[in-house]
Amino acid sequence: MIIPKTREEIELMREAALLVSKTLGMIASEIKPGITTLQLDKLSEAYIRDNGGIPGFLGLYDCPATLLTSINDQIVHGLPTNRPLEDGDVVSCDLGAIVHGFYGDHCYTFEVGDVAPATKKLLQVTKESLYAGIREFKIGNRVEDVGHAIQKYAEDHGYGVVRELVGHGLGRKMHEAPEMPNYGKKGRGKLFVEGMTVAIEPMINMGTKNIKQLKDGWTIATRDGKPSAHFEHDVALVDGKPELLSTFEYIYQVLGIKSDEEKEFRQKPLVL
Repeated sequence: MIIPKTREEIELMREAALLVSKTLGMIASEIKPGITTLQLDKLSEAYIRDNGGIPGFLGLYDCPATLLTSINDQIVHGLPTNRPLEDGDVVSCDLGAIVHGFYGDHCYTFEVGDVAPATKKLLQVTKESLYAGIREFKIGNRVEDVGHAIQKYAEDHGYGVVRELVGHGLGRKMHEAPEMPNYGKKGRGKLFVEGMTVAIEPMINMGTKNIKQLKDGWTIATRDGKPSAHFEHDVALVDGKPELLSTFEYIYQVLGIKSDEEKEFRQKPLVL
């Protein structure tokens, strides 16, 4: 059952989402060759707690980490380890936090040092597919309208769209209805309603859409060993239109990236 949120609840969710955004911005300054994902995990947990939040992933479904870190051909749910990041890696950092009893949950795929042009293009297209999907999250549309937009954008660029892993409703629980697949046919699925809050999160592979699970029981990787990318935003349906609760701007400030990609999804300017 879809659980619409009041305007007041959406603002509380925005606080949770922005704590995740700020934490990802903090680790953006640390991601470089030589650092381990276990170090990034510890930094993320400390930052969330120091800023009044509770790690959203740690202990959820027995998850042993605050920050899930998926490197290169790993798609999602990668567990932090003592493996140092290397020049040319990409690492998807997926993070959750609880504030006021609500979850924030989003992800950004970072470049480590000098990344191959083909991999850079994968990251670019995956992020663009995220916004293509968010545009379809509006009154009058249905769940698979979002998935169709993501799938079409990614497949038009020759990439594989993961089927087994999906976005989801978000609120007092990490996973609420509805599931938000990154593929689909226009006009199918549950109808969107005012006040819905969801995590939209394309997971796009350079090669095959097929996946495998690693022996740790958590990490999901591409079956062909080619790179994957994962970007995720928290979005509310406000006045019939998508309203971003999360932001990549804290990351962009650290990385020196100028972008107005989020502007169309904000009814009032973001105050950093």
